[in-house]
Amino acid sequence: MPDIAVKICGLRSAADIGAAVSSGARYLGFNFFDPSPRSVTPDVARALALDVPPGVAKVALVVDASDVALDALVETVPVDMLQLHGRESPARVAEVRARYGLPVMKCLGIAGPGDLEAIDRYSDVADQLLLDAKPPEGAALPGGNGLAFDWRLLAGRGSWDRPWMLAGGLTPENVGEAVRRTGATQVDVASGVESAPGVKDAGRMAAFCAAARG
Repeated sequence: MPDIAVKICGLRSAADIGAAVSSGARYLGFNFFDPSPRSVTPDVARALALDVPPGVAKVALVVDASDVALDALVETVPVDMLQLHGRESPARVAEVRARYGLPVMKCLGIAGPGDLEAIDRYSDVADQLLLDAKPPEGAALPGGNGLAFDWRLLAGRGSWDRPWMLAGGLTPENVGEAVRRTGATQVDVASGVESAPGVKDAGRMAAFCAAARG
């Protein structure tokens, strides 16, 4: 089995950072979408990011953020990658990438076969793709809803032009199966390693990383 890179998203405390790093996570996600229970302010994220050891990527999750908001974020927080988790068009992704000189990961919501068509459109402009479960109609959050999509949609199709990451409803209990079914070499988790919304559980983070690489 290939080495599986784990991203743990929605970290909010120094204890979260320490547990995620100790578990072997290679990406740490900071959520800047205010309605989310996992959101942090740029000032809090800056303090946390400064404690992240070299070699672990610091990812900023934003949703349809303006240039003004992104300017302030990038000036404050030493991030390594921007994760665009809203309705950003391919043109907007390219614009953000050029403006900040940072790698960009674009999240694409998947519910059915037709949603896979977006992969080719965004592969031309994003550095990485995050394939997540499409939120249900009326959902307050664009991700982190603890929902999975049908992994069979990706079976035998996981060789695109850009690196991609699997997300959506992953837990320590199912991530091993998800990796086997999809061929994913990178996985993302938020709610699946929490004891309550926004409250990370160190034991579940360690179990998730171990199971992903299992």
